[in-house]
Amino acid sequence: MDAPAYRIWPPLALGVPLVAGLVLTAVRGDPVALAGDSTRVVGIVLVVAFILWNGWALSVMAANRTSILPGGATTAVLHKGPFRLSRNPLYVGLIALDAGLALVIGSFWALLLVPVGIWALLWGAIWPEERYLTGKFGDGYTTYRARVRRWL
Repeated sequence: MDAPAYRIWPPLALGVPLVAGLVLTAVRGDPVALAGDSTRVVGIVLVVAFILWNGWALSVMAANRTSILPGGATTAVLHKGPFRLSRNPLYVGLIALDAGLALVIGSFWALLLVPVGIWALLWGAIWPEERYLTGKFGDGYTTYRARVRRWL
């Protein structure tokens, strides 16, 4: 099959720690309060940034007729739009969404677990995806990796 061999589906890598944090907040409460208008505003800004950023990335992917769903076949190494700034713009957006939701909801535990989700995303999706893209596109992808950062 022409697709990355994910260990963890990317939305689950970030979603499971988020939900775990929300459950911890609901069951145990938070040791640090994240309440307040400024916290919620930052959270809303991150959620809106996710919508705009990922919408941009998805439109570039659709215009180039490459798979927009994690695990689909990649038909080209994209160099336009947010892919000029990040090799993983959809994942950057999902991380912003995770942090934004934690702040909007006011869950310290969910915010604290964002790095766990990032690690799971690296191990479970990004590293296998990079092996797949290197194998499929060779020097073209290696050159892209040298020029464009993973995150921002």
